[in-house]
Amino acid sequence: MAATTCVEEVLPPVLDSTSDQPPLFDGTTRLYIAYTCPFAQRVWITRDYKGLQEQIKLVPLNLQNRPAWYKEKVYPENKVPALEHNNKVIGESLDLIKYVDSNFGGPSLWPKDPAKQEFAEKLLSYTDTLNRILFGSFKGDPTKEKEASDGSYLSVPGVAFDHLETALHKFDDGPFFLGQFSLVDIAYIPFVERFQIFLSEVWKYDITASRPKLAAWIEELNKIDGYKRTKCDPKELVEFYKMRFLPVIMSQ
Repeated sequence: MAATTCVEEVLPPVLDSTSDQPPLFDGTTRLYIAYTCPFAQRVWITRDYKGLQEQIKLVPLNLQNRPAWYKEKVYPENKVPALEHNNKVIGESLDLIKYVDSNFGGPSLWPKDPAKQEFAEKLLSYTDTLNRILFGSFKGDPTKEKEASDGSYLSVPGVAFDHLETALHKFDDGPFFLGQFSLVDIAYIPFVERFQIFLSEVWKYDITASRPKLAAWIEELNKIDGYKRTKCDPKELVEFYKMRFLPVIMSQ
């Protein structure tokens, strides 16, 4: 599966509470995102990989100072991502990556093989569990090991990333979860990207140590233009997560 030709795009400026609302339902398809949001990044990657920069316009929002019109007139849930298409606005990142893949052109990101489809759904359903486990571990020392039922000692991130390592052994026709690049990889990488940066920088924990499949997966993803263009700023991420999680640890 080949990505479409790389499209150079000048990213639009972020809109905040002082910004005017773009026209609504004027025939333009708009993807409302925040450049720093991993959920929105899922749909952004899907859009870029499929070469839909001209068909789907980005509308980036400042989540700390978001425009009132977004909740009042565009998307009452007041979250990103949201997609304005065919006179309706829909949300939820896992639903949206499937929607964009099914309703727009570009290379398909969903397998035809029934066995891969079944495994894909299983992996997609695990994403929320993984995120909950790992974000929860950040409220303490995530590298602290606990005794498992078999007598071994494992950290919470260790268990979570071992699960991904095992999943990456399922198919041998490529380095990705389903062998070939798919929506499953897109669902996971925005979060794994952030976990890798934070755990390495703050806790000196290497998520790829003794996990060759995970290391190869990250390496291959970093070769994909549609993903590379959406990556977060590591320094900004570390500072944001430090403010979010380290004060909780210090207060314990």
